[in-house]
Amino acid sequence: MSIQEKRGTMDLTIAQWLEPWEFSPTLIICFLFSAYLFIKGSLHRPIGIVRHCLFWSGFVMLYLSLHTHVDYFAERVFFVHRIQHVFLHHLAPLLVMAAYPGQVMRAGLPVTLRLKLRKFEQTSLAMTLRKWCTDKYFVPFLFVFLVLVWLIPTVQFYSMLDIYLYRLMNWSVVISGFMYWNLILDRRPAPPAAMTVKGRIISPILTMVPQILVGIYIALTPNDLYPLFDLCGRAVPISALEDQGLGGIIMWVPAAIVESFGILVALATFMRLSAKGRLRVK
Repeated sequence: MSIQEKRGTMDLTIAQWLEPWEFSPTLIICFLFSAYLFIKGSLHRPIGIVRHCLFWSGFVMLYLSLHTHVDYFAERVFFVHRIQHVFLHHLAPLLVMAAYPGQVMRAGLPVTLRLKLRKFEQTSLAMTLRKWCTDKYFVPFLFVFLVLVWLIPTVQFYSMLDIYLYRLMNWSVVISGFMYWNLILDRRPAPPAAMTVKGRIISPILTMVPQILVGIYIALTPNDLYPLFDLCGRAVPISALEDQGLGGIIMWVPAAIVESFGILVALATFMRLSAKGRLRVK
């Protein structure tokens, strides 16, 4: 059976699954550079096995979601597309940021680049970027917005047909995921953390609700919202409404479970800081 025939049943070998659907040199460079910084940085700043496992688990999930034949099925099956985005937007960024890789990767930079980075951080541009990338209102809004906007049927139609829009869609949810979990998983009191500990507990609830509601709507609507998948040729033998129903449930349930984990981490941070008397009450 040829690989084209196997795609129709998802009956691919491991080697075929790992083969990139659309090879991206830029993506390869980003992954290799990130891996190099983390490996080299962990030699200078040794970390525990748990943080290594968290980082590499998230790293592998991102790669498999973006640069293998998973991407082929995500372009042709709605529920696979939603599974892909659960990993890209929720689980993989959460795992990577739970490893707290920032200082480790910074230690992996050559000394000259670290000095240049330190100087850049003192510029107004860097301070503006930091302000917006850690803003306690803007980042949660962006986190939800970039899930929902790509699900608008017209937006979804063009983003799945245009390779540049498609890549923008995937990378935008990844980056917003990193930004969001960077806020929620911060283990420090505020300040210096950008968001208060109580805010970190409440925020996942607020961001979860609109995603659940949209997921329920997609799962239960009697109309085919995304005819694009039939137009491109649905890669598995499933009806449009069944595909759409599964996609809505995936957005509704697994994504909510991942965000619930963020709530638990924030609660643990609250109890730890409270026990140590480090919570700052205004």
